[in-house]
Amino acid sequence: MKTIATEFRDRRHREERKHRLNREIMAPEVRLSGPENEPLGIVPLQEALRMAGELDVDLVEIAANASPPVCRLMDYGKFKYQEQKKAAEAKAKQTVIEIKEVKFRPGTDDGDYNIKLRNIRRFLAEGDKCKITLRFRGREITHQQLGLNLLNRLRDDLADSIQVEQFPKLEGRQMIMMVAPARAGGKKPAGGAKPQGDGVAAAPEAADKA
Repeated sequence: MKTIATEFRDRRHREERKHRLNREIMAPEVRLSGPENEPLGIVPLQEALRMAGELDVDLVEIAANASPPVCRLMDYGKFKYQEQKKAAEAKAKQTVIEIKEVKFRPGTDDGDYNIKLRNIRRFLAEGDKCKITLRFRGREITHQQLGLNLLNRLRDDLADSIQVEQFPKLEGRQMIMMVAPARAGGKKPAGGAKPQGDGVAAAPEAADKA
C-alpha cells in the first residue's frame, strides 16, 4: 500500500518528466514503434503494454498530441541518460567566456597583490579572461613606470597560465592589460617577453594635482 509520501514522490516525478509512461498513457490505441524505432503500426494500448512487458522495457508516449498518440518501446532510464548527456554536451559548447576585472593601484602592497593574484589564477582556471586595470590618481600619472613595473610583475608571475591578449596600454588615467587562459597544448608565453615599443601611451603633459 502506497503511503502519502510515496504518492507525492511519484506524482512529483511524473510532473518532472516530459513523457507519460506505461499505464499513465490514456489513449485506447497508439501508433507504436519498437526498440530500434521500427514501425509496428497502430495497436491497442493493452497490446502495446503487453509487448513492453515481454521485452522488459517501457512504453513511452513520444507525441501525445498526435492522433493516435505516438509511442515507443524503450528503456526509458537509458533514454533519459542519453538526453541529459546530449544536453550537457550542448551546454558545454555554449559556455560563455566572461571577462573579470581586477583593479590595482601603483602602490598596491604585497598582501593585497597576492590576494588579487590568487583571484586572477582562479578566474583563469575557470576559463575566464581577465582585464587587469591599474588606476592612477592625481600626480601618480607622472609615474607610469611604477604601474608598468607592477603589470610586468603580474605577467611574469602568471607566465605559466596565461596568454597576453593586450599588453599594458594607457587609457586616460588607467593602464590596462588583458590576459586569457593559456591555450591547451599551445606554447606558453615567456614571462620575460616584452611588447613591441614601450607598450604604454605617453602620459598627459598636464597632470591633475593630487
